[in-house]
Parts: sequence; C-alpha cells; structure tokens
Amino acid sequence: MEYRIMGHTGLQLSVLSFGSWVTFHKQIDDNLADELMGIAYDKGINFFDNAEAYALGESEKMMGRILRKKSWHRSSFVISSKAFFGWRGKNNKPNQTGLSRKHLTEACNEALQRLQVEYLDLYFCHRPDPQVPIEEVVWTMNHLIQQGKILYWGTSQWSGAEIMEAHRVAQEFKLIGPSVEQPQYNMFERFKMEQDYLPVFKNMGLGTTVWSPLAAGFLTGKYNEGIPEGSRLSIKGFDWLKDRWMQDEKIRKVKKLSDLANKLALPLATLAIAWVISNPHVTTAILGATKKEQLLENLNALDAVSKLTAEVMENIEKILENKPYLDLA
Repeated sequence: MEYRIMGHTGLQLSVLSFGSWVTFHKQIDDNLADELMGIAYDKGINFFDNAEAYALGESEKMMGRILRKKSWHRSSFVISSKAFFGWRGKNNKPNQTGLSRKHLTEACNEALQRLQVEYLDLYFCHRPDPQVPIEEVVWTMNHLIQQGKILYWGTSQWSGAEIMEAHRVAQEFKLIGPSVEQPQYNMFERFKMEQDYLPVFKNMGLGTTVWSPLAAGFLTGKYNEGIPEGSRLSIKGFDWLKDRWMQDEKIRKVKKLSDLANKLALPLATLAIAWVISNPHVTTAILGATKKEQLLENLNALDAVSKLTAEVMENIEKILENKPYLDLA
C-alpha cells in the first residue's frame, strides 16, 4: 500500500480507502461488511469513510459495530463523518440539517455514538451552506478540535472560492482552517480537481479524499448493455445517478475505454481507479465494494498505475474529450 500526506498536515492516508455510501445497510449486511473492512485493513487501507446521512445513520451504526468487534488499535486507522443533510430524511426539522453551530455540534456527538469512537479523525461539512455565515462554521470546527472531538476538518463538494474564504476567516481569527476536501473525481467528473481547486492546492495546500472513482460503477462497463438487477443504479431512490450516467455518449466512451483496458490486460475498473490516483493532488480514492472479489480487483489499481504511460494517457484523453480548459492568460 502507498500512503500520501493529506495536504499541509502530517496525517498519512492510504492512497486507496474504503467507504460505506450506498453499500452499507442497503446492499450488504454486517457479516459481509466485516469481511470487506477486514480485507481492506489487512491490505493496508487505513481510512474508512462515513456520513450521518448514509442510510439515515444506519451506515455509521454498522461500521461502529464492526469496529467494536475488531482488535485494531485506534491509532492504526482513520475514520470520518460528514454533516449537513441530517439523518432523519423527510422527518428532519429545523436545525437538524445544515452547518449551524447547533447541528454541526450535535451531529458530531451523534456520529461518535454511532461509530463507537472517542474522536473523529476527519469531520466534513458535507455541502456548503449559504444560510450560515462562514465565520460560524470555522469557529465551530475550531471548537470541536479544541474539545478533542475531531482532529481535522474539511469540506465536501465546496467550490475553490468557498474553501479559500474559509481559510481567510481562519487566518483573520487565528483559527484552524479546512485541510481536506472530498469531491467527486473520475474520468467524467474533472472540473473541481483539475481546474477549480488549483489555486487552493498552490496557495493553501489541500488534501483530497475523492469519491466515486468508478462513477457509481459506470466505469466498470457493467452498464454498457443496460442496468443489471441488484446493481447500484437499480436501487430505489438513486434515479438521479441513473439519469447522470445512462447517456448514449458516455456509454460510447466507456466502450472505447474498455477496448483500451483490454489492450493493457486490465479490467476497466482497475484502469479507471489507477487513472484517478495517478493525479498527485489525490490523497486517497474511496472504494465501495459489495463483493470480496470486487475489492481485491480494485486494489490492483496500485500496480496498474505504472502502465499509464504518456501514450496511454494521451489515448485516454482522446476518448474522453473532456479535459478542463485552463486559461493561463
């Protein structure tokens, strides 16, 4: 396993990590989750990602039960939660969502209880909240760090400008600013990582725990001929994912990527993950798996990076035709 420093911190994260979004509680039970987390840990993965909204809190409870059974020393793994959406779904009331001091504090305490840990290594603002002053967010996160409830805080799906504003406030009041961002990043979602965040990488340093490196499984090729029963895009409530990925032009590109992967003697999923972690601004790419074989195959992306020669990367760009335009004028 390779480990990378998270931005301008001293924290080391495995370049591949394991997340619970969609899979925990919805697709796999405790026994399978226990097996998959065990495999991940034994292979060197040290970061496990979660959030209050995943399966309405049940994902954190499941991960908490598994962590309690494991004999892992707390210093050997990194765990996260995220707050914004709340965990009650349609039953959320005022102050049970968003980034107010009240919700961030209460959500943190609830996450600690569900995950059965004394502190969170990473705590993310799951989305920006235009209704809450950024000063309130930064002060709240700083207080949680001082209280020992979290070690680092970050953002998820924020713009580069919003992250820089958080740093400005932190500098003004001598507080701790965000050190990590969790954006979507894959062959079809490139803007934030390859354009929007470049000034933040350069000026502030920023770790990244990127999600959906396989575009919700789309970059495995399994949706090339339709939506298989039991797959992520077939789950009720995830129609928005289906609408995003099931487009003729994208399917055409995935088929070409599959041909390229075959020439390299690689599964498409392995190629896609290797492409993501070849970006030096990626601290870790979060994997989601429902089968042992799937997880082990995805872990092979570590060795596949060496096959991404300049020629291969150029061929990928010719297929994708979506590289963000950088205006250097």
